[in-house]
Amino acid sequence: MNDDSPSPAPRSFAEALQGQFQQAERRRREGADFILALDQGTTSSRAIVFDRAGRIAGRGQEEVTPLFPSPGHVEQDPNQLWLTTLASARKAIDATGASAREIAAIGLTNQRETTILWDRATGVPVAPAVVWQSRITAPECARLKAEGHEPLVREKTGLVLDPYFSATKISWILDQSPALRQRAERGELCFGTVDSFLLWRLTSGRVHATDVTNASRTLLWNLREGTWDDELLSLFRVPRALLPEVKPSSGLFGVTDRKWFGEELPITGIAGDQQAATFGQQCFAPGLVKNTYGTGCFAVMNTGDSIVDSKFGLLGTAAWRIGDETTFALEGAIFVAGAVIQWLRDGLGIISQASESETLASRVKDNGGVYLVPAFVGLGAPYWDPDARGAIYGLTRGATREHLCRAALESIVLQTRDVVEAMSCDSGLAIPALRVDGGATANDLLMQLQADVLGIPVHRPQILETTALGAAYLAGLASGFWPDVASLANQWHLDRVFEPRMSVDQRDSWYAEWKKAVARTRS
Repeated sequence: MNDDSPSPAPRSFAEALQGQFQQAERRRREGADFILALDQGTTSSRAIVFDRAGRIAGRGQEEVTPLFPSPGHVEQDPNQLWLTTLASARKAIDATGASAREIAAIGLTNQRETTILWDRATGVPVAPAVVWQSRITAPECARLKAEGHEPLVREKTGLVLDPYFSATKISWILDQSPALRQRAERGELCFGTVDSFLLWRLTSGRVHATDVTNASRTLLWNLREGTWDDELLSLFRVPRALLPEVKPSSGLFGVTDRKWFGEELPITGIAGDQQAATFGQQCFAPGLVKNTYGTGCFAVMNTGDSIVDSKFGLLGTAAWRIGDETTFALEGAIFVAGAVIQWLRDGLGIISQASESETLASRVKDNGGVYLVPAFVGLGAPYWDPDARGAIYGLTRGATREHLCRAALESIVLQTRDVVEAMSCDSGLAIPALRVDGGATANDLLMQLQADVLGIPVHRPQILETTALGAAYLAGLASGFWPDVASLANQWHLDRVFEPRMSVDQRDSWYAEWKKAVARTRS
């Protein structure tokens, strides 16, 4: 029988999917040279093609427009997320000068917690996506806390009761219309974080699934048992019929419809953006920590096979699952990092582009006693105070825009120290160095300040697109593009090490003043 001969009818969807995968592999030439990583974020959709050495061969990017229908509420158009992802993928493939046939597999990473509901029959969204930044469900979270439910939620999920996560967003969407809740209970609707929605579209509705990292950010996933939890579903009033299947982060999820790229490409890796960045930074051993500097800051520590119960305001989460083995992590989520530099530019107008913040801050030897606490949407880890608001302390007649720029940069590194100290206390593990990524790491002053306030080296890699790289690694391992994790070791290349230069007394005095500023903001 030749390769084009029909095969017997499959006995299950799993068999059909595996058959599709095998046919796609047979049709692709041997030794496909590339992995395509799709990175759908809060402000843009990006796609990067990586070669076997982990180098960037091509890329594409499309902007995404957030919507702000009311104070504290943030939405996105799910169709825009899909169309920008598809367009960026096509651009990235075209940029390589290769054809889709040369793509071995697709890895997918995404903004986490953002919540989408769509019609199971048509794939049409029934409402705008509620973005992770949205605080629209803060009253519901406050009610649940007042009723004493937070210890149960914390124990089962590793998370805190906060509008950041997906569960209250799902219920809020369903509560906008009685008909929606009835349709959800009848199984006519699908829920997904952004990865699930894109997977559904890429496979033309054949696959409704997610991976363990995204599931672990919903407040509905029992982290200890590795299942959707009926007690949590009841607490948050979320019908089980909405939920996707949960799969390992590295493995076969589905095969793209031929109409998107002219080929049926296997999708073999999915992880939420911060977990993907941790994998891309090769934080494979317990105690290794990465910090991503974007709109917010997200520090993640590998805790191995242990779920650490945080006593210092951090989150327990799944880092990834490969095969039957789940690796866990501690995470510190800082809501405002790079966004404070955007505020200096767009809100105050004291800089015209983000890079000017380094230039201005470098003109003064210190902050002149000025501290900026950027609690624009409350404070995340380790405080979890949604009512805190931003403030500037220590202003005198001698304060200048240079001091304010320096205070803004310092707020990023000082918040990171809050989180890193909590990680060390929670885990009992010494942190030898901090691996960093994200656009703001190009700011050398910021990185030096980070090393100074932590008192440990800061390692900046050559490839800063570690979120996409992590998704590529997960997909490449599952598809055989890379044979094993050990084969990735020679692909992490250091760009620069920032060694701490500040004395212990200076560092501790600086940090003590920061803690006073945060306390004033909260009270």
